[in-house]
Amino acid sequence: MAEIAFLGLGVMGFPMAGHLQRAGHSVTVYNRTAKKARDWAAKHGGTAAETPAAAAEGAEFVFACVGRDEDLRKVTLGEDGCFAAMTSGSVFADHTTVSAAIARELAEEGAARGIGVLDAPISGGQAGAENGALTIMVGGAEEAFARAEPVMQVYAKRVGLMGPAGSGQTTKMVNQICIAGILQGLAEAVNFTLESGLDPEAVFDVIGKGAAQSWQMDNRAGTMAAGEYDFGFAVDWMRKDLGLVLGEAERLGVSLPVTALVDQFYKDVQAMGGGRNDTSSLLRRFRG
Repeated sequence: MAEIAFLGLGVMGFPMAGHLQRAGHSVTVYNRTAKKARDWAAKHGGTAAETPAAAAEGAEFVFACVGRDEDLRKVTLGEDGCFAAMTSGSVFADHTTVSAAIARELAEEGAARGIGVLDAPISGGQAGAENGALTIMVGGAEEAFARAEPVMQVYAKRVGLMGPAGSGQTTKMVNQICIAGILQGLAEAVNFTLESGLDPEAVFDVIGKGAAQSWQMDNRAGTMAAGEYDFGFAVDWMRKDLGLVLGEAERLGVSLPVTALVDQFYKDVQAMGGGRNDTSSLLRRFRG
């Protein structure tokens, strides 16, 4: 069993760190709001630290799941950041969805310190984190991945190495491109169904057995038709992710017209007060 630090105890990080502790690892946690770290320790029996550096002291693996590029830079390279406390040969894996640029930056900084750095964004939402069934897309060196993969398997159903540093983040961008397009199509389909006077349950039960089937249809068509939008990943976070996608696309010279349009549709939902609604709330543009 390993000595592990986990930085960031939001709706994803809190249960992920819990899985590690229950698996028998020795886990020390840090959270910007210290009370949440203490609450986690009280629930799971691990240790709460006051700073990222204190959490990382003596750790073989340090995992992070924070918010944005600036949050990640602060817990790694900032004052009391974990990199200063990590020893040569340890591994840092970041589960935050951030830019590919900062993933490559941290990989270079880690290499200079003898630290293996993996960008390892996740998909599966809060339910996936709680059930230990996340999908993890990883960028970085094979050696660091080989060491960290068995640990990450504790809270994952699939862990894959996608390529060198930054590849995990760009794979997550592909994931978000797909989700944005599917959800906009589903929002239009649900609206069309309702306006046609059809029974949504009957419609999506039938077409969900054919070529139109998707995870989003299976899990969100019914809740969308009922006007329910409290199922995890929020519009505010999706817009953050799509901003990363569109920025990387501009750098690569790649056109993403549908993704750019759906990003603006999410902006409309935010303007309607739906920033904390889940991503299926694109239907609100049609039905309020």
